[in-house]
Parts: sequence; structure tokens; C-alpha cells
Amino acid sequence: MHILLKTLLSTCLILGFSSAAQAHFGMIMPDKAMVMQGDNPNLELTLAFCHPFEQNGMDLAKPKAFGVKSGKEKTDLLGTLQEIKVMGKEAWKASYTLKKPGVYTFYFDPQPYWEPAEDKFIIHQTKTYVAAFGEEENWDQEIGLKAEIIPLTRPFGLYAGNVFQGMVKFKGKPAANADVEVEFWNADKKVTAPNDYFFTQVVKTDKNGVFTFAVPKAGWWAFSALNEEKNAIVHEGKKKDAEYGAVLWAQFTDWPTK
Repeated sequence: MHILLKTLLSTCLILGFSSAAQAHFGMIMPDKAMVMQGDNPNLELTLAFCHPFEQNGMDLAKPKAFGVKSGKEKTDLLGTLQEIKVMGKEAWKASYTLKKPGVYTFYFDPQPYWEPAEDKFIIHQTKTYVAAFGEEENWDQEIGLKAEIIPLTRPFGLYAGNVFQGMVKFKGKPAANADVEVEFWNADKKVTAPNDYFFTQVVKTDKNGVFTFAVPKAGWWAFSALNEEKNAIVHEGKKKDAEYGAVLWAQFTDWPTK
């Protein structure tokens, strides 16, 4: 009985650690990353919180902030959000009409998410870029989030196989030696990983906060750079750490065959 009990406890611990190790990602996904002259200028955006490869969702409370920046113009879009379900969990959608050429950076700052399995809060400040009507200036513009990835590779018009680089900033400074988790949006679970290690790819930033990743497949990919702030938020009378994820979503396309 003692051997069986130890085996069961060991199994539970292994499963618990496996579950805790799953990567979380804030998600902001437009229905198109580029809009050309003559295209429909109306965008539909989905905001969620999930494990993109496994297609498992978590509830996303209404964000503290949601907006778009183009050039020097910044617009608050929080009032446009409508609650929906994504993967059976609380999520949000919004519509936005592109009215002039530009590179539009959509972003949201979520409510802190309490993760009891990790005994900490998770705050994923998330953004994506949409290029409109042939304009491509300011594709590396910053929003000024506490945790943010600044693209060093233009974040649209990308082919699968391209190397993607970004600089991670935390509290306004480059974040050296930070983990950057990378996942594929595995729509309809069409891709089966060889084992659980393949769900999330991981690279680190260098001393200048720069990371590099070669994208192997067409589709939407999420990059989440992680930094932790100690004793950041009080929970049930105790100060708890907060994981700040700087999340960026980018779409990659297959090389044309003709």
C-alpha cells in the first residue's frame, strides 16, 4: 500500500507540474493583418486568453485598457468591446474601420489573472499590427506598456521560414536574459505535436533584450516575453508575485507557388 500511495502521489505531482508548465498567452487577433486598396476596410478583432497550440481557453475579464495607435494618434476602444465565448471561455470582440493609410497597433492591458497552480498573478500586455493601404512607416512604434515587444522585423508581410526578431522591454528598459515563449495558433487542432515539449518553443533574449526565432509554418504565431515582479499584488492578505508577459502576435504566409 505504501508503494502504491507513493506512486500515486508522484504521478499527481508530475501531472501538476506538467499543467503548471503550460504557457499562457494573451491573444489579440484581427481577421486580417494587411488591408490593401480596394479591400474591405472593416476589421474584426478577437481578444482572449489561452494556450494557442492546445486550443485551451481561460476566462479573460474585460481588459483595463484596449486601444489602437497609428503614428502619433492613440484611440481608446475599450467601449467598443462586446463579450463573446472563445474555446468556451469569456472573451471579447471589437470592430474597427480603417479610414486612412497607416500602420495600426492594436493592444490591450488585462486585469491581473490569478493562477493558483503557480501561486502568482499573470498579466499579459498584448498587441498586434495591421498595415493599411500600402503604408508601412512606424511599424516599430511603441505603445509604452510596462511589458512590451518592439519588433525589429517588420511584423506584417511575412513568409513562413522568415527569421523574426524583437526587443523586449520591461519598465522601459531592454530585458536581458528573458524567456520568450512562442506558440502557433493551432486552429481546429490540425497540427499534432510529437510530444508536449513541442507545444511551446522557448528562446532567450540577449544582453540587449533581443530575441530571434525562425518561424517554421504559415499561420498566426504568438511571442510572449516573460518578466516577473516580486510582491506586486496583494491576494487574500498576502503579497504575490506577478508574471508580466509582453505578447506580440504576427501572421506568416506560405511562399507563393506561382
